[in-house]
Amino acid sequence: MVTLIRGIGSRVVYYIDYVGAIGKLFFNSLYWTFVPPLKRERILVQARNIGLESLPIVSLVAFFIGVILALQTAYQMQKLSSEIYIANIVALSIVRELGPVITSLIVAGRCGAAVTAELGTMKVTEQIDALETLATNPVKYLVVPRFLAFTFMLPVLTIYANLIGILGGYLICVYRLGIRSSMYVQLTFDALSIKDLATGLIKTLVFGMIIAMVGCLEGMRTEGGAEGVGKATTLSVVTSFILILAADCVFTAIFYFIFP
Repeated sequence: MVTLIRGIGSRVVYYIDYVGAIGKLFFNSLYWTFVPPLKRERILVQARNIGLESLPIVSLVAFFIGVILALQTAYQMQKLSSEIYIANIVALSIVRELGPVITSLIVAGRCGAAVTAELGTMKVTEQIDALETLATNPVKYLVVPRFLAFTFMLPVLTIYANLIGILGGYLICVYRLGIRSSMYVQLTFDALSIKDLATGLIKTLVFGMIIAMVGCLEGMRTEGGAEGVGKATTLSVVTSFILILAADCVFTAIFYFIFP
């Protein structure tokens, strides 16, 4: 019993320490964001890596999600002769949940892991220590550009993913189920509201911050050489996934149940 309680206590202390470390890094990043000079070229490089280079995989996944969602919905709706409601279901599902969450998970797996591996390699090879000896703040130089790039590029990617996902549903409904193109477009616009789009984008802002903070924190805490870099990268992706899903649950409850 004592061993069990000690184990539970140690895990609780670890999680509290982890949340504190993320909070400290977050506020440090906010502070250094407004301290000049702001290296715009470094931000643009990270924005290209996170946004532009993620477009192919985001396009592919979003398109297939729209297609699969339309097909699965059509299977049930055809039994009820309610195929016209497929457009509503596809649009709402993608804009409210699937677009923001799936895009965030893709970016966390692709770019969050890359950030952790990059900073982890710099940590174990003492490059971060070298920056400090040169009077360069590592948070200002390494974390802030990635923090801003993740925060502002993820909503852009989400809007793009929403459009591609709706396009996938459109192709299935128009060319497979025989729904008129103008009717599908009209039903899609009728189903969506400003709140649906806004809530999805607000969530992606937070998701982007989560990915940036977890990726940078794990990278800058890496120890143990190449093996440590691999462990930190794995932990970064898993932690980002869990926090993204937990945050999505909280935001959904707030936006649609507590303050509908």
